[in-house]
Amino acid sequence: MGHRGEHPGEPRPGRVPPRRRRRPRVLRTLVLLLVLLLLAAVIALVIADQKLDRVDALGPYPGRIADTPGTNYLLVGTDSRAGLSDEQVADLSTGGDAGATRTDTIMLLHVSARGNSVLVSIPRDSYVTIPRWGEDKVNAAYSVGGASLLVETIELETGVRIDHYAEIGFGGFAEIASAIGGVEVCLESPIVDPLAGIDLPAGCQVLSGGDALGYVRSRSTPLADIDRMNNQRNFLARLARKAGSPGVVLNPFRSVPVGLALLRSMSVDEGDRIWDTGRIAWSLRGDIPTVSVPYSGFMDVAGRGNVMLWDEQGATALWDSIARDAPLPEGIE
Repeated sequence: MGHRGEHPGEPRPGRVPPRRRRRPRVLRTLVLLLVLLLLAAVIALVIADQKLDRVDALGPYPGRIADTPGTNYLLVGTDSRAGLSDEQVADLSTGGDAGATRTDTIMLLHVSARGNSVLVSIPRDSYVTIPRWGEDKVNAAYSVGGASLLVETIELETGVRIDHYAEIGFGGFAEIASAIGGVEVCLESPIVDPLAGIDLPAGCQVLSGGDALGYVRSRSTPLADIDRMNNQRNFLARLARKAGSPGVVLNPFRSVPVGLALLRSMSVDEGDRIWDTGRIAWSLRGDIPTVSVPYSGFMDVAGRGNVMLWDEQGATALWDSIARDAPLPEGIE
């Protein structure tokens, strides 16, 4: 029974009334903060997209092939020294002004409609037909007619339609490698290349800045350009995987510098958006197949130098499988 003078529901004298639960208010505050963070991220993404440098790479041309299944990204590294100071040129061992800009690296990333990906190196010395120019090394297409002529040349040679385009110069690559905290590579043998500015011991090591750039540029290995292409594919895949890792994405001290480096150094097609670059990193996650165009040998051509000849049967089989979004032929590596 209750005491006299007490009414049901009233607190007893001397007892502190129980505090009301504040959990709903805390929850509302957390939801509001999350919404504000998401809104800020979207605004930052839109602003970054507007600042991204764009080039006319995928413009129409007479006789352009129809769309092919899957999604194809042309990834280009140029020997451009644009924006580099004399000190940076010396630090990165890029050799200063080398005349007309050419493509130092050409790769095609094919993302299948089935969800898997393949990264294909296109040797820069590949002997191809450049429209309105003639037969020459594929990297000459860029210096002759820029990104659009390079895309046209590759589409006509491969029968694969390019959907997205991204390019980066020497300085940008070195800056991104540093901003991301470097990438680990494991060398079976030392690489000493004064022209590329590197002296790398055998074994596993983390490369950034000038060392990373020198590693993907060097031909001072037993197989020269063949090793160079393998190193490029390996480094790019590792770089993309690290860029998409929680340690970078969730760490503003990593993600912000990487994003700023991309904005300063990357160019994309006029129809591309910054989130397309994110899809590149996402598509390169995991251990995806990385191959090179099969070749049959090399030949000296007057006025063109030493060129690489594609193996007609092997190259045709490779490009046909990609154009049809089919599994890669056996024996391609």
